[in-house]
Amino acid sequence: MTLSTELASDLADATVFDRADTADGSPHEQVIFCEDPTTGLQAIIAIHSTALGPALGGTRFYPYANQGAALTDVLRLSRGMTYKAAIAGVPLGGGKAVIIGDPRVIKTPDLLRSYGRFIETLGGRYVSAGDIGTGTDDLDIIGEQTAHVVGRSAIAGGSGNSGPMTALGVYQSLRAAATATWGTPDLTGRVIGVEGVGKVGSELIALLLRDGAEVLATDVNADALDAVAARFSSVVICDDVLDRELDVYAPCALGGTLTVASVHQMTASIVCGAANNQLLTADVDQHLYNKGVVWVPDYVANAGGLIQVAGEKDGADAQWARDRVEQIYDTVLSILDRSRSESIPPGEAADRTAEARLKFVQSNV
Repeated sequence: MTLSTELASDLADATVFDRADTADGSPHEQVIFCEDPTTGLQAIIAIHSTALGPALGGTRFYPYANQGAALTDVLRLSRGMTYKAAIAGVPLGGGKAVIIGDPRVIKTPDLLRSYGRFIETLGGRYVSAGDIGTGTDDLDIIGEQTAHVVGRSAIAGGSGNSGPMTALGVYQSLRAAATATWGTPDLTGRVIGVEGVGKVGSELIALLLRDGAEVLATDVNADALDAVAARFSSVVICDDVLDRELDVYAPCALGGTLTVASVHQMTASIVCGAANNQLLTADVDQHLYNKGVVWVPDYVANAGGLIQVAGEKDGADAQWARDRVEQIYDTVLSILDRSRSESIPPGEAADRTAEARLKFVQSNV
């Protein structure tokens, strides 16, 4: 069960302004509900902050249990994008969007074009990228109706699939965590459990195997697991990686898998993955820290895709993006150094770093 589903029943009667899942002192600038009965489109666009620039974030196309779950997810994800952009040092704000429904059932070109027209009405305050349920082909169609979309195919003038750059950022984050934990970035022989083997998780596996790691993998999507098994013969497929003895747990699916219970259960020394909103509740950060588990905050580790599309938006080339993504290694080291020096969990250290940049920019406007 994901975070969004668990919180939805408690928040069914809450308004946008008093939802318990919205951090204190961190209100959203704008939340837009979009509906087109002709195409079946039901979408929510959440703009958390434009302090650093236009709000950029992916569009998640997912069969939420209800509208409350969708709203919970988009509010949390868009706030995370604000912090991700601040940590990554790109001139962008935080936003996110969700389309409610099973993309295998309701996704059509007409629905995507309708969604593109909604984005266009915001005049560039929100810029969409891809996410779970939306890929390059979909972004090309959305882009027929708005210029405020990134991650399109090269033929459409975009930078293509951001999965490999996201995976590279997670890989560099993991190497930095390994350096902080074991004194070396070398992953040879380390047992790493990858949960979620989609367009990011599968690319992460390739990088880990190249470094000599032993990889266990799981996913709720049987087809995705079959593809990984066919591509990487040495990967061990299992039902639940958290049941295994691990050096590293790499959550790369939906969020909310890090709970107080799972922290006490896990054997891993490091948690580092691509999933957004990995903590079910904020106090899990402290529980990980108390147990001595090094957690790389998700919005730091998975910033590679954001850096790529930020470069696309500004006309930078692929090498610029790759160089910036490689630098996530140094960013993670600095956050873990701050965590140690200030005796605070890594999540708090990352938040303080991001908030300092936001305050600096806002005070100089």
